[in-house]
Amino acid sequence: MNTTFLKLPDVCKKTGLSRSTVYKQIKAGKFPKQIKLTEHSSAWIASEIQTWADDVIANRDSAVGL
Repeated sequence: MNTTFLKLPDVCKKTGLSRSTVYKQIKAGKFPKQIKLTEHSSAWIASEIQTWADDVIANRDSAVGL
């Protein structure tokens, strides 16, 4: 299995969300949680971010009846 990790700036760039919104969405259970890489470093699993984006698109499409 080939896992890619994304740091917060990359997550923000890919999702269009701000840093604070990412953390608010995590707290609300609406966004993938980060994983701890080291004591001072966290990252997100790229495939989980892509799944989240796919779900956002699917929800939009189902809301408009597409």
